[in-house]
Amino acid sequence: MQTDTFSPAPNPISDHGVIGDMNSLALVAQDGRIDFFCHPNIDSPSLFCGLLDPGKGGEFRLWADAEGLTCRQIYLPDTNILLTRFLGKEGIGEITDFMPTDGSGRIVRRAKAIMGPMRFRVEIRPAPEYGAASPGFRAVPGGFAVSWPRASDGGREEVFFYSSIELRLENDTITGAADLSEDQSIYVVFCPGRAEAPPIEPGYARRAFFQTREFWHGWVRQGRYPTFWRELVVRSALTLKLLTSARHGSIAAAGTFGLPEVIGGERNWDYRFCWVRDSAFTLYALSRLNYFDEAETFIHFLMERIVEPHDGAESGLQIMYAMDGAEKLPEVSLDHLAGYRNSRPVRVGNAAYRQRQMDIYGEFMDAVYIATKARGKPAYAVWAKLSRLMDWLCDHWHLPDKGIWESRGEDREYLSSRLMCWVALDRGMKIAESQSLTADIPRWRSERDAIQRSILEEFWNKEIGAFTQFKGSKTLDAVVLLMPLVKFINPRDQMWMSTLKAVQANLVHDCLVKRYINADENDDGLEGEEGFFTICSFWYVEALARSGFVAEARLLFEKLHSYANHLGLYSEELSSSGDHLGNFPQGLTHLSLISAAIWLDRALSSDRGDPANISHQMIEDPDGIY
Repeated sequence: MQTDTFSPAPNPISDHGVIGDMNSLALVAQDGRIDFFCHPNIDSPSLFCGLLDPGKGGEFRLWADAEGLTCRQIYLPDTNILLTRFLGKEGIGEITDFMPTDGSGRIVRRAKAIMGPMRFRVEIRPAPEYGAASPGFRAVPGGFAVSWPRASDGGREEVFFYSSIELRLENDTITGAADLSEDQSIYVVFCPGRAEAPPIEPGYARRAFFQTREFWHGWVRQGRYPTFWRELVVRSALTLKLLTSARHGSIAAAGTFGLPEVIGGERNWDYRFCWVRDSAFTLYALSRLNYFDEAETFIHFLMERIVEPHDGAESGLQIMYAMDGAEKLPEVSLDHLAGYRNSRPVRVGNAAYRQRQMDIYGEFMDAVYIATKARGKPAYAVWAKLSRLMDWLCDHWHLPDKGIWESRGEDREYLSSRLMCWVALDRGMKIAESQSLTADIPRWRSERDAIQRSILEEFWNKEIGAFTQFKGSKTLDAVVLLMPLVKFINPRDQMWMSTLKAVQANLVHDCLVKRYINADENDDGLEGEEGFFTICSFWYVEALARSGFVAEARLLFEKLHSYANHLGLYSEELSSSGDHLGNFPQGLTHLSLISAAIWLDRALSSDRGDPANISHQMIEDPDGIY
């Protein structure tokens, strides 16, 4: 095992677990490095981002220092407490990492000699403000204080690192080492500013561990999980919960920024913000597991953001917000960072916040519909805003936009947008009718039906026998897989079955699915060809299952599990060799896994008989797509 201060290359994206407290999160690699952590919030500047630049990005490393060790990671069951194990001939060491859920913003790291003696080392290289600020250090009782000037307002930020062992400062790196006998342990605690005394008084780390464990166990106990694949679904749900903001009710799309969709390419985005679409999909997935508090807090968050429609063509709802609700997310490049495996530029902020994406209304109204079925009639003020939003949509559903994938090419009339506008009005009608709410039902129904005709007549291409990416095109988009999932079309309809065959022939490779193939007709304005988009792979599984191909869906679902990392986590995309690409962990992937698992579990547990018989029937179906 290496004992150098920092590695010459970053750990692979997939080589990480994630811990968090629903305000921020940290990535922990199998070698004991925290090489990504933003402070104090998930969309704040990074304190450690060695994953994006091992030399300049900084890291917080705690590891067992011995020759010939192998590393393994597991989660304490039904929690976000991570165990990193160092296994060797002479002994076993273990590190426990977690962030307490008490709002303190701390990271607690405990190292323990499990079997035999073990030497542990600590190296902390803070790199605040995305590695652009030079930190100052001062010794305090039990550790060190680290401070730096904040770029946002010119003030000064201070954090603390405390340990049960002596720490020293060597060349702007906080270091320490300890030789432990079997069953002995040490602690290192990261603590935000305002600390008055070391938070590692006898028993602190132990109490924080039990409190954190009980919080996660209690949250999992509230859920209803499928019989099949329970562990995978629980892990995905816990990951989605980490992306929520306990303070604001917003939900981040992913935990990181700048991780590339193409190695060495320019498709490197900041996903640490609250997309209406991603958040709504997350709420839908969580609600299917019996979690509804997250929906209520997010709806409240969004209702505070919506303003009256303005400028004629704008609804008053942005596609995305900062985690605290801020509207402006200017996109800048961090040119001083090398980027993950030299993938540049490294961007923070996201210029897509200024885009028009008409699909967001459908995802959001679908989430409201699910929450309403569980919790009853929405508040009058909430419904007043929602009904005005639906009235606006009746006039503007035809507008071209950037689509669900946030193209940086020209505006078009995308299938994804048209489909989700149909969902918005359909769910709005159902809410109003079921809850006896005031609404212009005749108009909403008329416009919903007009959208349906538009999709069936203007997005169907007879030549390729499929619904296409945008009106008048010949290109396919995996977003079409949502059509049966949102109940727009019967999954046995011949138009749908023909579309499914076309998707399988053009976008599917084994169990992996591309969003679309970038070509002249649908140029997205960016260089390079991205990897396989993981959410689309799970959409494909669910679409197969809904269409009756349960055996095939089950096999592909199992294959997709082999692409998860060692902890069951997924990034945004996968390369053809199975490498994780894009930001990590990504909410869309985990929520689509939950949805596919629930549908498959329902199919396998149905009255149709033994799963083996179902599989046999589907494989022998002469009208199947295989």
